[in-house]
Amino acid sequence: MANNAIESAEFEEYRVVTRIRLARYGSKKNPFYRLVVADHRFARDGRFLEIVGHYDPHKGTAHAVLKSDRIRYWLQQGAQPTNTARQILRKSLTS
Repeated sequence: MANNAIESAEFEEYRVVTRIRLARYGSKKNPFYRLVVADHRFARDGRFLEIVGHYDPHKGTAHAVLKSDRIRYWLQQGAQPTNTARQILRKSLTS
């Protein structure tokens, strides 16, 4: 029993959790964002696995450009969107 608990804890430590999140680009006071799929340990604007869309907050969520087939693929693979990314996905994909 104790051995299984230790193995379980070690597995949790090395499990890769992918997230669909925003990476900030643009200049000071004029941001735009890319929706990227990244390991949760990577920096916000650092490495990522794939770009699945982009979003300009000045134009609003109706103007977000998304690759819906790739987003669905990553969600099926277990990627978890952040709260902000989830709101953008919900508004853009239902419109």
